[in-house]
Amino acid sequence: MKDLLLSNYDFNLPNELIADRPVPDRHSSRLMVYNQSTGVVIHTTFSEINKYLPENSALVFNQSKVFPCRLRGNKTSGGEAEVFILSLLHQNHLYPAMIKASGKRKLGDEFHFGELSAVVESVQGDGTFLVRFNKSSDELLDILETIGKIPIPPYIRGGESDELDKQTYQTVFASGVGSVAAPTAGLHFSETLLNSLKKNHELAFVTLHVGAGTFAPVKAENLLEHKMHEEFYSITPENLKIIQNNRHNLVAVGTTTLRTLESSWDGEKVSANADLQGTSIFLHPGKEVHSIRALVTNFHLPKSSLLMLVSALIGREKALELYETAIKEKYRFFSYGDGMLILRA
Repeated sequence: MKDLLLSNYDFNLPNELIADRPVPDRHSSRLMVYNQSTGVVIHTTFSEINKYLPENSALVFNQSKVFPCRLRGNKTSGGEAEVFILSLLHQNHLYPAMIKASGKRKLGDEFHFGELSAVVESVQGDGTFLVRFNKSSDELLDILETIGKIPIPPYIRGGESDELDKQTYQTVFASGVGSVAAPTAGLHFSETLLNSLKKNHELAFVTLHVGAGTFAPVKAENLLEHKMHEEFYSITPENLKIIQNNRHNLVAVGTTTLRTLESSWDGEKVSANADLQGTSIFLHPGKEVHSIRALVTNFHLPKSSLLMLVSALIGREKALELYETAIKEKYRFFSYGDGMLILRA
């Protein structure tokens, strides 16, 4: 089946369409609106999104906050090293991490970042490590805010972030530190736009701590052989009530929000609790999406699980057709790029 072959999710993207910085005002990015019922495609700006949303809908956002998880320092021997903390969720103060350093990385290796140091306590089978820091979890977060670097994706300025990214690669509603990548569809929403939307719609928030694997390319040619990384999510009772009261009129802002809602689907409605729960859900053609009426999303990488998620909603051929239109119309792609609103039939 063509829809289950990785090679059928490829497309050519001119490098100049990869956005390396956001537009000055979050809501002034461009917006493509696709109505699945009519087949109509509209080109507008994000500030006009209210005109196209289903009436009296509930917009659901992922409020997880990105933390500065990249540490640059040195090995005990003096060589340069980088430790990329994959999650703040730890087991007995052991944190999952990726490590870049010269030579083979092994148990007992030490890395130093000024007053902060890390020791490799376990070598995992997937190329990651468990490290122990010399600071408490609260102290670690404070130090990261000072010396850590925001983990922008490698296709944006080679992954080299600066102080400006600490503001721009973060949603204005971010709350609850835990993501190593921004829920990028939410980056288009300014305080001004959110206040405007509140007049006609309800707003609800979920938390899914975005992992580094979210934006990684799928490698298995047969999609059924692809295993998604695990991420952790929660929904508070207050937000769950809004979601359930609007169960037929939900607009997911971003793929991570949709993955949260679908992971919480009990067959009739979204049902979850405030405790963190794991999900490795993989949405692609052949997987039915139950929870939403519309999706706000960015334009994603070729062969990515995010493009497959969009294809689960509207079909692979239509998704690629819309991407070709976006390229022709010179939309900006990826995390700092423009957005798309998909209205389901």
